[in-house]
Amino acid sequence: MNDVIIIGGSFAGLAAALQLGRARRKVTVLDTDRPRNRFAGYSHGVLGHDHKPPQDILVEARQQLARYPTIELVNARAESVSGTIDDFYVVTDDNESLRARRLILSYGITDQMPDIPGFAEGWGTSIIPCPYCDGFEVADQHWGLIWSGPQSHNQVRLFHDWTDRLTVFTDGHDIAPEIRTDLVRRNKAVVEGKIVEIFGNEGHKSTVRLDNGPAVAVDILFAHPRTWPSASLHKSLGLATVDTPTGLVLKTNERRETSKPGIYAAGDLANPGMPSVTTATWQGAMAGIFAQQSMLT
Repeated sequence: MNDVIIIGGSFAGLAAALQLGRARRKVTVLDTDRPRNRFAGYSHGVLGHDHKPPQDILVEARQQLARYPTIELVNARAESVSGTIDDFYVVTDDNESLRARRLILSYGITDQMPDIPGFAEGWGTSIIPCPYCDGFEVADQHWGLIWSGPQSHNQVRLFHDWTDRLTVFTDGHDIAPEIRTDLVRRNKAVVEGKIVEIFGNEGHKSTVRLDNGPAVAVDILFAHPRTWPSASLHKSLGLATVDTPTGLVLKTNERRETSKPGIYAAGDLANPGMPSVTTATWQGAMAGIFAQQSMLT
């Protein structure tokens, strides 16, 4: 029997495995090698790995874990999970059955791409979600923001540290009068109409075509599509969730434990704030530590 099975082997899952492996706990990590940031050319803001392709960071992390004999990395998908604390069962997509005393869920989230031609093709290059991740490289350029709700107003305020040139695309959303007044005060252009297509140009540049007027070109386009957990295991387990302005995440306590004893969660799957590699890593590390401490006698 495993001490811990970790479902999802990106930054959070591998960070959890590292802590558990160093505590000499038997760990199996299940992963399908489809991290959320696989579309990004570079990862930024990660101490010691700034401006490095995210896949390169993960390859190096897996190589480092190889020195711990109690960690096993398995390329497989968890199809079902059952059981209770000290006796969980996981069945993989190749019909292998595994048992563990604890579970850590770190299978991430998936961005729900809107039905706009060109959006999915530009995601991660000319269309991005995070100024902390990529804003420095495009600072002082003409940014665009696709409005997705009241939370977009916070993005307008946030972007000011990187650029003064911002065009807001309403994409058919109604913006409250007091927010519109603030946008005028900040001298931000507001473009009405539904977006019907996005053309990716050289580098990060995008041209946004609208249903009611001329196309608008920007140097970089920011968007925040809704997100959803990358697997549905939490549903079958009956775990509590939190519905945030950007999507659904798992609810955890201060020890990274979910609503079901013995099951922990970390990374984008359990982050109601602003997801990042750094946040996923520390959450994974703490989930691993708390899972290990819960097994002490």
